[in-house]
Amino acid sequence: MFESLFPHLKVDQLWAATGETLYMTALSGLATFVLGIVLGLALFLTARGGLFQNRAVYGAISILVNVFRSIPFIILIVLLIPFTKTLIGTILGANAALPALIVGAAPFYARLVEIGLREVDKGVIEASRSMGAKLSTLIFRVLLPESSPALVSGITVTLIALVSYSAMAGVIGAGGLGNLAYLEGFQRNHGDVTLVATVMILVIVFIIQFLGDVLTTRLDKR
Repeated sequence: MFESLFPHLKVDQLWAATGETLYMTALSGLATFVLGIVLGLALFLTARGGLFQNRAVYGAISILVNVFRSIPFIILIVLLIPFTKTLIGTILGANAALPALIVGAAPFYARLVEIGLREVDKGVIEASRSMGAKLSTLIFRVLLPESSPALVSGITVTLIALVSYSAMAGVIGAGGLGNLAYLEGFQRNHGDVTLVATVMILVIVFIIQFLGDVLTTRLDKR
């Protein structure tokens, strides 16, 4: 029955491509989460009215973030080819897609982190400062916990974007479901392969969104 519906689809290829997509999304998502929080905190703390208000530092980080989150991902991959080849040793495969995925997603998430931190009640921040809280305590005991629903919601959106980015990266040889849909599906005119690869991408996106919504709801104290 399955073979009659999808005559050109090889199940082992599908699972291998799905594994590559999950691998790219997970690793780049983890790096994006860490870098995004660091950049978002830097933007929040150096912004006007922040604890370490500094127009020059904020401006520099803001420009950097705006530039990299504004470049279309397919162009970013091409721009980073020399860097990727130096770092990874190749421009093909799942690992070769990671630098572009991280550079493309981290600035996007950084802005979401900054927005989430701005939603933290200033009274809570001031109360912590008045009690002599150190910067590390303020960050890890106040800012991040209080903004955790927004941070989780933001990383959920970012992970979904990374799934989309990984599919685009697959078109130029990064592997994954995008590569399967393009090479085995589109180029060989195998519509069944393209359809199944697309459905698998949708399933991954729905699962990420569901888990993100559940976690956000549990963290929201309101």
